[in-house]
Amino acid sequence: MSAHRPNKLRPIRLEVLLVWLVVAVAPTGIRAADLTVEQVREGLAKASVEDPADLSGKDLSDLDLSRLDFKRANLAHTNLFATRLVLSNLAGADLQGANLNGAWLMGTNLSQANLAGSSLLSLVILGGEVKQLPNFAGADLSGARVIADLPGVNLSGANLSRANLGVDIRNQGMGQMRTDLSGANLSGANLSGANLNRSLLSFSRLLGANLSHANLFRARLVGADLTGADVTGADFAEADLDGAIFKSVTGLDSCKNLDRAVNRDRATF
Repeated sequence: MSAHRPNKLRPIRLEVLLVWLVVAVAPTGIRAADLTVEQVREGLAKASVEDPADLSGKDLSDLDLSRLDFKRANLAHTNLFATRLVLSNLAGADLQGANLNGAWLMGTNLSQANLAGSSLLSLVILGGEVKQLPNFAGADLSGARVIADLPGVNLSGANLSRANLGVDIRNQGMGQMRTDLSGANLSGANLSGANLNRSLLSFSRLLGANLSHANLFRARLVGADLTGADVTGADFAEADLDGAIFKSVTGLDSCKNLDRAVNRDRATF
């Protein structure tokens, strides 16, 4: 057998590779999906708002489920690893504890969806013909684990309480990975107790957001608008506040390490 093997691999982002490695070494291994695309389509076709499809706990990994209407389907604890959900309607769907690592979410409607305790690592939201961003408005992401590039996404009114969007500094063998929410709409979002350490929030809209007791260590808040936000007990140690707006915020006197923030003198209070 010839030792020469043509290299047909395309460049892959480090965080995507990490997700694949995590799955590869998982005790359950990589399995084939439990259902075919056609079976999922048939189940959704029979469903209604009153009697939604039950796909909870199923392995639907790596399927192309784009442009489907899930009609508030039950997808709790479903494996959607690398699943294509481009332009699919998941508004109001139950995705509690679901695995969405590496999922394709271009133009996906996830407004009002229940994503509590779910995992969203290395989401794919850019590329291909669809330029529309996913919509997370009003979604429940409480306790979710998120490490993804989500610049400009709509998370207005979303519940991100206790969500972990921060860098795991102990697991940086493949380079630092962080959540990018630059320019994102987080107006009215609940980020109480959220871990946002080292996250990118430049020019994000945090108007009226609840940031009480959030961890913003080394977060980049350049140009972010926190007008009317609640920052009670939030930790701003080494956060970059260049151009950030803190007008009419509550709890400013009780937030932590504001004196250790970078470019505090360039923020507007």
